Amino acid sequence: MSATAQVDRPRPDSGTRGNANVGRLVVEGQDRPGIVSAVSAVLTGQGANILSLDQYSSGASAGFFFQRTVFDLPDFAARRPALESALAAQIGDELGLAFRVHQVCKPKRVAIFASRADHCVLDLLWRHRRGELDIDVVCVISNHPDLADDVRQFSVPYLHVPVGSDKRSAEQEHLKLLRGNVDLVVLARYMQILSEEFLDEVGVPVINIHHSFLPAFIGAAPYKKAKERGVKLVGATAHYVTKDLDEGPIIEQDVVRVTHAETAAELAQHGADVERLVLARAVKWHCEDRVIRHGNQTVVFSR
Repeated sequence: MSATAQVDRPRPDSGTRGNANVGRLVVEGQDRPGIVSAVSAVLTGQGANILSLDQYSSGASAGFFFQRTVFDLPDFAARRPALESALAAQIGDELGLAFRVHQVCKPKRVAIFASRADHCVLDLLWRHRRGELDIDVVCVISNHPDLADDVRQFSVPYLHVPVGSDKRSAEQEHLKLLRGNVDLVVLARYMQILSEEFLDEVGVPVINIHHSFLPAFIGAAPYKKAKERGVKLVGATAHYVTKDLDEGPIIEQDVVRVTHAETAAELAQHGADVERLVLARAVKWHCEDRVIRHGNQTVVFSR
């Protein structure tokens, strides 16, 4: 028996995918009066129409402010430099806020790292093929050849980069493949630890998925250990990767309830199911510019 936790999910930006005139604006920084008004004034002054807006402040005073806005700007590509210049002057210089603009019709380029487990990588490729993930999968990189035939059925390049005792050489090969070609790296059950040097040099965010027992049941056979402890919940966590391994900012988590009657193998199957869902949500939300990192936390916008 299992039951997935029910939580609010971010709503889609209806009708915006593929629209060359639609953009997203993400703003963050020290909160102060007048930010929403200033952002709206810049967009309106540049001829943009706001389609949706979500905001959050971490405190009534001395808090941090976060905002995600979806807008329509006719002839977006030609008018983008003027928009960004106005934002830099009025939002950056005057209010001291950081911002980024993304054109919705240009999906983020994603590289997926995998090892031998196939459930997460194939689920991402399947969702991408169905149009559920608005991303451009550049390649799948693996330290094993096992999944090559499965991945190539999705017309995605499969790059086998073995990782032996000289991990730095493998990471240098990874960097050659990734630099300038991707906007995000996803670890879809990639069973290798990325070095701090790699994370510094790759230049893009990295998202990882793992079971939510951590820090309990660390190491091999976590579900066997969980069964021996009689766990009643099995879950997964998707987070940004930092030098502190599995302690990076959490994007999404979920759980299913289990019983004493289920075997360790059945617990592992439940875990794999949750991993697929949680990783897909995290990738989707990141690539829709819904996630803002703030220290070791995240803000995830619902609209």
